Amino acid sequence: MPIQYYIILAAALFCIGVTGVLIRRNAIIIFMCIELMLNSVNLLLVAFSKMHYAISSANNKGTQAVITTGTDAQLFVFFIMVVAAAEVSVGLAIIVMMYRNVHSTDVNFLNRLKN
Repeated sequence: MPIQYYIILAAALFCIGVTGVLIRRNAIIIFMCIELMLNSVNLLLVAFSKMHYAISSANNKGTQAVITTGTDAQLFVFFIMVVAAAEVSVGLAIIVMMYRNVHSTDVNFLNRLKN
């Protein structure tokens, strides 16, 4: 599959995530949109890693060079997802505490808590 398809898909997912963050007011939906943006970047990271592996293996066909199989980016994506899961668990705990005190998950309502 050409890399352009991955780029178009990741750009569409990222744009949907940005639109959701800018338009929506519900904190849970904003967190979901942030996760969508993070996953689109992860998709690009893996796609570019596979493309780099394909190019480097094509260039080194005659040599006995040891090349990794393109799993480096997949390892980075795994760690990014672990950190994102920890971030979401802390964020959801904050949202639950906000809901218990305010009985709303509206982000604009947080501005009223400053006063």
